[in-house]
Amino acid sequence: MASAAVTAAVGSLPSSKSSSLSKTPSISPATLERTSFHKACLYSRSVSTANARKKLVAVRAQVTTEAPAKVAKVSKKNDEGVVTNKYKPKEPYVGTCLLNTKITGDDAPGETWHMVFSTEGEVPYREGQSIGVIADGIDKNGKPHKLRLYSIASSALGDFGDAKTVSLCVKRLVYTNEQGEVVKGVCSNFLCDLKPGAEVKITGPVGKEMLMPKDPNATVIMLGTGTGIAPFRSFLWKMFFEKHDDYEFNGLAWLFLGVPTSSSLLYKEEFEKMKERAPDNFRVDYAVSREQANEKGEKMYIQTRMAEYAGELWELLKKDNTFVYMCGLKGMEKGIDDIMVSLAANDGIDWLSYKRELKRAEQWNVEVY
Repeated sequence: MASAAVTAAVGSLPSSKSSSLSKTPSISPATLERTSFHKACLYSRSVSTANARKKLVAVRAQVTTEAPAKVAKVSKKNDEGVVTNKYKPKEPYVGTCLLNTKITGDDAPGETWHMVFSTEGEVPYREGQSIGVIADGIDKNGKPHKLRLYSIASSALGDFGDAKTVSLCVKRLVYTNEQGEVVKGVCSNFLCDLKPGAEVKITGPVGKEMLMPKDPNATVIMLGTGTGIAPFRSFLWKMFFEKHDDYEFNGLAWLFLGVPTSSSLLYKEEFEKMKERAPDNFRVDYAVSREQANEKGEKMYIQTRMAEYAGELWELLKKDNTFVYMCGLKGMEKGIDDIMVSLAANDGIDWLSYKRELKRAEQWNVEVY
């Protein structure tokens, strides 16, 4: 089993009514020092099907020799060690909230919270999976609330490095409907309001689409908006904050994160620490739509930021050890496709056909909502 050496601490936990250490006596100060959370500041040409297939193979083959030595490809979806649906709605696992703290600035458009639940190792999960949460109480029909799925924001070892916790990154849902009524999302508000010591009903784990590649020499491109950062935080902790007997990341991890304001940036201090530790292996680019613009004066969305590196990204996508992961708002998918269409056309490739090839090879992984 991998040995945990999580040394992500860059300061103390923020003072918050919902994250008071006095309410979590079961956690030692030394354990809590493993992690910290701070409010972040921003310091086409088409081809025939037959010809397309030939060109796809040709483009991918021409760069195969450039890829570093790597492990043989094994389908992540057929990995026998991946556990799914151990706990179901009728018999959920009941964990305890250990930590819950807001990680967006007070002037951010909406609140996002990071929370840690105890599992005592009974909810084994992999990086990239999700868990379900069932909010307390009953719905308008007098029935228990339906579960809501959330991407796991911690590595398999968890934020405390003992494989006995699971973490989530949750945005509080509050909006005004057409009748002018303020509506609060049941599960998100339940989670964001949790106090340390409160019980939480957990189901799962579920999902294999977003499992990270096993190849330690892979190029992993991560495209996230808002709380879509969750699975990528889990990837990056394993890559840069932990030591494992059977895994040492030597490839390239490139994160693109899109948010509306700099006060909405999530886990920025952690990512900056990773850059310090592995400058040759980790790149991060932010797209802050309400504060940044490109040379044309267009708002800086995630696809706008990616366009600045379009040629480099396309060259990486030709390699068979490059894996792309997309998580967050569904709208970004079309914007990214728009960028890739013209780039692929320059090589005589139909992008949508090429993307299907990438999906079949488990190199293009999408979880949007």
